[in-house]
Amino acid sequence: MKVVWVLTILVLGLVAGMRRIKLPLPEGVDLGFLPAVNAGLNSGVALLLIAGLVAVLKGRITLHRNLMTCAVALSVLFLLSYVSYHLTTSETIYGGQGWQRTVYYFILATHIILAAVSFPFILMTLVFAWTNQFGKHKRLSRRIYPIWLYVAVTGPIVYGMLKPYYS
Repeated sequence: MKVVWVLTILVLGLVAGMRRIKLPLPEGVDLGFLPAVNAGLNSGVALLLIAGLVAVLKGRITLHRNLMTCAVALSVLFLLSYVSYHLTTSETIYGGQGWQRTVYYFILATHIILAAVSFPFILMTLVFAWTNQFGKHKRLSRRIYPIWLYVAVTGPIVYGMLKPYYS
């Protein structure tokens, strides 16, 4: 569990610091394609989470484990891509107005807060499964699964709402 908390602090620190740190890219290199990749990765995670739930409910434990491992792997790829983009590219500002702006910022705020809060618990759920602590895994996964799914679904929604404002 110490590794989970150290990793959580490192990742959340990196994500918090990337707004202040901008690394220059070599001339001609453009990472403008990464937001679409990130939305695709999040969509893939959402589909894998749903398939993993269906698998475990049907008693297909090996399939469940494989699907959830793939969901974690895509989440790691997402995190690497997300950090790479935000460390090298200036922030895109949402330009919508009125009720759309309120909806966008509500979804964005809940997405960010729940992603940060859920991160260590997703890791703990994974550790419990890998260490055959299935009672703890099941109890925690029942709480964290809907949050992880919400984060995975709202990521592409945020991207879709922000897409018209990317340069």
